[in-house]
Amino acid sequence: MKKFISYLIIIITYSCIPLKIAPSIEGEKITNAKKFKKDLPNFYGFIFEDTKNANEFYNFINTKYNLKHINVESNVPIIINNNTYYLSFFERERTTKTLNLVPIAIDADRNSKGKDPILEDLYTSRTGSWYLVLTVTDPEIKDCLNPNYPQREEIIKHLKMVRDEYFTTSNYMESYLKMKP
Repeated sequence: MKKFISYLIIIITYSCIPLKIAPSIEGEKITNAKKFKKDLPNFYGFIFEDTKNANEFYNFINTKYNLKHINVESNVPIIINNNTYYLSFFERERTTKTLNLVPIAIDADRNSKGKDPILEDLYTSRTGSWYLVLTVTDPEIKDCLNPNYPQREEIIKHLKMVRDEYFTTSNYMESYLKMKP
C-alpha cells in the first residue's frame, strides 16, 4: 500500500492536466469552420496547420492572384475547370493549455509554512498552433466544400494543390508567373 501511495504522489506531482488541447492536423481536415472556431462562418472549411510566419499566406495569395492588397482574405476569384469560385481564408490560433501540478504543490507547501508563493506564473502553461481555414463559395454563395456539393472533389483537389504550392514556394512571384499562359 505504501508503494501505491508513493507512486500516486509521484504521478500527481510530475503530471500536467490538459485544460485545452489544440488539434493535431496531419495534411488537412474538412469540417464545419464554425465548429473549429466559433467566430468563423457557418461553411465547411479546408483546414491545415500553418507552419510559416504570420501573414505568409496573405502574401502568397496576394502575389499569386495579383490582388494588389485589395480583398485578399475574402472572395478571391479562382478558376477550377473553367468555373469561377470564390476563396476566403482565415488565420486562427488554437492553444493547448495545461495545469502544472508541481509548481502548485511547491507553493502550497510554502504557503503552509507562512511564506509567499514564488511559482504563480508557472501554474499553467500555454502553447499555440496557427491554422489556415479556407472556404470556397460559388457565384450563388453555395458552400462548395459541403459534402453534397457536386464539384466538391475537384475543389478539394485544387485546394490541396494551393496548400502544397504555398508550403513549397518561398518566392511567391513564382506562383504568379506559373499562372501566366
